[in-house]
Amino acid sequence: MAQKSAAQSVVPSVSRVRGSGETLSAPDLRRDRSLNRKQRREKLKQRHQPTAARISTETQKAQPRRRRQTPQKVARTQAANHSSRMGTHEVKMPGAAGKPTRNSTTSGQSTVTASAQTPAKATTRRQRLRPTSPLVYGARLLILGVGIGAIAGTLLSAWDPSKRMPAGASPTPTPIAQTKPHKGLDKPPAPLPLAQEIVDLKSQVQALATKNPKYEAGVFFVDLDTGAYLNWEGDSTFASASTIKLPILVAFFEDVDAGKIRLDEKLTIEPEMIGGGSGDLQYKKPGTKLTALETASKMITISDNTATNMLIARLGGAEVLNQRFRSWGLTVTTIHNQLPDLEGTNTTSPKELASLMAMVNQGDLVSLQSRDRLLEIMRRTVTNTLLPPGLGKGATIAHKTGDIGSLVADVGLIDMPIGKRYIAAVMVKRPHNDPGAQELIRKISQVAYKHFSQPAAVSSVPTSPARTSRPASQGLTTGSFTTTSR
Repeated sequence: MAQKSAAQSVVPSVSRVRGSGETLSAPDLRRDRSLNRKQRREKLKQRHQPTAARISTETQKAQPRRRRQTPQKVARTQAANHSSRMGTHEVKMPGAAGKPTRNSTTSGQSTVTASAQTPAKATTRRQRLRPTSPLVYGARLLILGVGIGAIAGTLLSAWDPSKRMPAGASPTPTPIAQTKPHKGLDKPPAPLPLAQEIVDLKSQVQALATKNPKYEAGVFFVDLDTGAYLNWEGDSTFASASTIKLPILVAFFEDVDAGKIRLDEKLTIEPEMIGGGSGDLQYKKPGTKLTALETASKMITISDNTATNMLIARLGGAEVLNQRFRSWGLTVTTIHNQLPDLEGTNTTSPKELASLMAMVNQGDLVSLQSRDRLLEIMRRTVTNTLLPPGLGKGATIAHKTGDIGSLVADVGLIDMPIGKRYIAAVMVKRPHNDPGAQELIRKISQVAYKHFSQPAAVSSVPTSPARTSRPASQGLTTGSFTTTSR
């Protein structure tokens, strides 16, 4: 009994709470017949547990099941447990009523709050939930609008219906008024710079002309190094024959530089473009296609008349080309009819042809790359019976000839082995198909080359001509023509 009293003094008296709210003491547990022996022993054991722990256990059994915890609460609980295991001295966790509950450890003195261990995910979500300023919305909409506008502009520029053409079709030529001059020049090219007229060479040419009175010659030479020149009836108007193909070639390369024509562009032979006389394209079937560069090459090297008509049409027609010739300062160089022009209606002059060659050489009308390509084509001219025979050994010439029944002509740029370069333009009106006119051109070429080969300075006189030139109105007499245009 003493021991029993001692045990009862050690273990405080604890009441058990029934579902009905009735409280039973320890003696009552023994007398409660509704419990069997095993259940009474369990109840007695619970009396020896600490009071606070027993009350907590019974209270937890009496409380209903808690709701499922949110991920944020789980994260805070795990952070608190982790801090306890790592030696954190005291962690504050929010309780059910919003007050922190303290979980103490044996070595703790400092306190760490669970908010320090809040995951970055919860912070990011809270930041996303913050209201956005209207200025930020406006800036985002502006950036989006600019981006969409840039993309739409790129797509529209790439898909331009006005620039879409069927395969092989030639684009509509741009009128000369809309053509931008090469190198952005707002004024026409400068005229051919001339120094003093060459007296002795002019005397020799005059002597040759006097010995051949049945021919009417127009001659113009210019030394590109000194500007010294010879003008014998060079301002007179002559039938151009195939020399008109030289300004057409220059206009072609001017448009190549401007991006209006591609060298590999396909040109089609149309029935109305086929011209007889010189060239082999007249024997091709209509619809045959050639590249633009091949067409231009045939126009010069074999003087193909069909190729010339194809380029005239591609460059906009005769009137457009005539306006462009005027913009270069050429006043009498004119296309009136397509090739072959056996009647000699297309016109030019020796001085204008020489001036055009000088402008090409100086790069005033075409780029240096196009100039080199143009001169290379002219060096491959097949007909070499006029100016070339009068040149010395080692000289080269880039030239274009013209030959109809009433006229022969040749214009070219000559490079001498001594490094000198000069331009020659000789045109001779003749009786119908008279071969003596060709011989006259060869003799004039010979005396000129001999003169420019001399190292000593030439004698000069003022630019006033020694002989009054014939008026330009004196045209050539026409008759029946049976020869082809070359």
